[in-house]
Amino acid sequence: MSEPEILFEHVMEPGTGKAVPVLRGQILHIEQLGNGQCADFNAFNLHDYKEYFHTGRTRHLHGLHPAEGDHLWSAPPRERPMLTIIRDTVGTNDVLYPRCTGFLYEYQFGFDTHTNCHDILAESIREYGLTPDDVHDSFNFWMHTGVDEDDHPYIKRMLAKRGDFVELLAQVDVLAVPNVCGADVFSTSNFELKPLKLQVFQATAAQRERWLLPEERRYRNQRTPADFRQPTIKADRALTRDDAYSPEWPVYPIVKQAVSVPLSDDEYARIAVLRADGNFGQEDGEIVRHAFFSWWIEHRMQGPKHLHAGE
Repeated sequence: MSEPEILFEHVMEPGTGKAVPVLRGQILHIEQLGNGQCADFNAFNLHDYKEYFHTGRTRHLHGLHPAEGDHLWSAPPRERPMLTIIRDTVGTNDVLYPRCTGFLYEYQFGFDTHTNCHDILAESIREYGLTPDDVHDSFNFWMHTGVDEDDHPYIKRMLAKRGDFVELLAQVDVLAVPNVCGADVFSTSNFELKPLKLQVFQATAAQRERWLLPEERRYRNQRTPADFRQPTIKADRALTRDDAYSPEWPVYPIVKQAVSVPLSDDEYARIAVLRADGNFGQEDGEIVRHAFFSWWIEHRMQGPKHLHAGE
């Protein structure tokens, strides 16, 4: 089988995102370039931005962890599949946790400046004339989450590796908006931010036959503005690119700096125990980073205690 023609390709560096038109019958491919990075994701109807992805309807229909074969649904009253997950090499996705925000890091950790998903998504959609108020709760690709016995959500270790990917088939023309999640103080992306690759290509005839749904509405209550008693919205519906747009990411570039941490024999022995546990990684630096942030979050969190990292 020949490789599909790449219609669009882009690498998202930490601290950035990208708004990408994906037309009906095209596929958006999101790929890991490092060992485990969460991607937050928004989506809008390319011809009517008031129709957008809805975590609540998706969660209701597919549970907390949508997987291959599940849809990303638009918000009421439209309530139709916008995209379908047709490939997923890991199978850990989340629609429980909301997008991280600048407020979250300031309120819980005292950081008045920190990369975060809301601001990155807002900057990404500014290219198409949308505002921070148009950002909505995200689909969290590869975010590995659960709910404990007290009904509190928690974040587990990221399982995705270099080369893992998801592919989404567009059921309608959409503006797809993925971003590199900015949560580096949680185990969301194993306490380190990494780039992600985006590609758009046309679905094959076999993929269209298997996955592409009929265009017409199937249910009476899947409404459009033609059904609204007040259909007039005081804004242009079509999304057109601002040719003068130039990205101004709120926290970019993300600078990494190596730090030497002297350890005693006893601490090395503890690292060996954590390595054997399997939930903290295999490399010394990775284990120390994971263990430190797990401890630090428990001792520094100023907000609700149930927003903790790790099991």
